[in-house]
Amino acid sequence: MSQEFALDAFLRNDQGKGASRRLRRDEGKVPAIIYGGDKEPLAISIPQKDLAKATETEAFFSHILTLNVEGKKESVIIKDMQRHPYKPLFTHADFLRVDSKHEIHVNVPLHFINEDKAPVVKLQGGVVSHQMTEVEIICLPQDLPEFIEVDLMDVEMDQVIHLSDLKLPKGVRSASLQQGADHDLPVAAVHKPKGAKADEAEEGEEGAE
Repeated sequence: MSQEFALDAFLRNDQGKGASRRLRRDEGKVPAIIYGGDKEPLAISIPQKDLAKATETEAFFSHILTLNVEGKKESVIIKDMQRHPYKPLFTHADFLRVDSKHEIHVNVPLHFINEDKAPVVKLQGGVVSHQMTEVEIICLPQDLPEFIEVDLMDVEMDQVIHLSDLKLPKGVRSASLQQGADHDLPVAAVHKPKGAKADEAEEGEEGAE
């Protein structure tokens, strides 16, 4: 993890919907909460502009974050972020405390590589459909990857890539696969466009005649 993310946060005494609305409207801050570990939940607020700028980077969502809460540092990960239904604003954020000895469950993005270079796409006209854009993993905080790569260079026509086909870094496990083989979900698939399949079928029929 090469990047580091740190945000200033402020303790929040007034709680409830009315207080949260005033916080967002009058102070430009997002109400949030820090929970987990052996400490009590902590109600905080974060400047809307700081949170918006940080979330422009994809890696922000799959990193250990540092919240500077009025002089005290909290190591956390994002567990939930709520957005306004039509305005580009955050309305609430949930952060989970982490420590080096306890595993965490985190969703990390999938990066599909070599899709445009794969022979099945470049030479055979195959189309790749992405069934997932992120995957839930289990690992210790220090093993948390920024993303998981899915290499499509050697895929074949009509091949389906499943969770079990992913090459996970050392110390990282798939949360779904921990539940059994029935949860080996598809990640991506390669197929011919519908029009191409129809043309092939017609050619086959003409050849038979």
